[in-house]
Amino acid sequence: MKIYSITEKNYKDKKVFLRVDFNVPIKNGIITDDTRIVATIPTINYLLSQGARLIIASHLGRPEGKPSPEFSLKPVAARLFEILKKEVKFVPDCIGDEVKKMVDALKDGEILLLENLRFHPEEEKGDEYFAKELASLCDAYVNDAFGTCHRKHASVYTITKFVNDIAGGFLIEKEVSALSKLLTNPERPFLLILGGAKVIDKINMVKNLLDKVDTIITGGVMAYTFIKAKNWEIGDSKIEEEAVPVAREIIKEINKRHLEFHTPLDHVIVQRVSEDATPIVTERGTVPHGWIGVDIGPQAIEEYTDCINRAKTIFWNGPMGIYEIEKFAKGTIEIAKAIANSNAFSVIGGGDSAAAVQKADVADKISHICTGGGASLEFLEKGNLPGIDVLRKE
Repeated sequence: MKIYSITEKNYKDKKVFLRVDFNVPIKNGIITDDTRIVATIPTINYLLSQGARLIIASHLGRPEGKPSPEFSLKPVAARLFEILKKEVKFVPDCIGDEVKKMVDALKDGEILLLENLRFHPEEEKGDEYFAKELASLCDAYVNDAFGTCHRKHASVYTITKFVNDIAGGFLIEKEVSALSKLLTNPERPFLLILGGAKVIDKINMVKNLLDKVDTIITGGVMAYTFIKAKNWEIGDSKIEEEAVPVAREIIKEINKRHLEFHTPLDHVIVQRVSEDATPIVTERGTVPHGWIGVDIGPQAIEEYTDCINRAKTIFWNGPMGIYEIEKFAKGTIEIAKAIANSNAFSVIGGGDSAAAVQKADVADKISHICTGGGASLEFLEKGNLPGIDVLRKE
């Protein structure tokens, strides 16, 4: 898929509306993880080097369509200043006379960060009037917010109806390139690693990839849902009951295609989930009554590592267990390390998987880490996203 690139455009003396995804965790006014900010810096620096007058816009959290101090982007302005070593002006709204006045005062190479777009309910509704107001601020539009491209929000989708000069930033180009590689002639064997929860959200993606993958391995709630679908014992392990019938259908499709499919050979189990719980390891791939599966066991780690070592292409979404608790993190960490040490083209999708490779200190050995979990799943399901489709060349 070819989209308009910022390298094909001229931004000298132009007011450029840059939509980013600065939806970062903030505690007591301090940003605790600036990964999403850092990911957009190459695009920001390029636009500034071209003489753009930069208007940066983002959402943050779920403020329910009204101003809320806890969801203000003001701390982001401070962090951007620290990273860029350059003044970042901030305006406490994203539309209106004050915003227009500050935009009109921008000089080439200057930056203005708008307040949270979601302080206006019209943003998430994709409202045309609101989008037109945003569009009136600029001469050109650049989207580098991959994590929101599956939404038809005003600043992501509708705005492109009212701006002629549009393009995707470097981050969007990287995301589209990496995910397209999984969908178009991936090098085989192609390994799909499914973990975590939200099974229903991942089902359509799995169905779409069945014709492309060779091997599937599972962990977390995803694994227990498939184990239940096999009518095996899962004890009190967490599953998504509504996903069990669909999991049975997928197992039938997997068998029909003669794909290699694994649920864990053994499990780390506890009687209650807590920091001070005493875990034991099962002798087989089921969980006894009264116990809860919290991680894959050593046999599963060994088998899964073998699958990873044989793969040439890997997509991983979701941890192998409750990795936030140190005692139950080994499976997830070992999978992350195995992927990093493989020779495969590897893509990590989803916030928990991305956090796991950071925790394992192997992020720099992964081919690509997606910045949007929901967006990456939908792209792999449909091969496109609304916010990317509007950037596509005719």
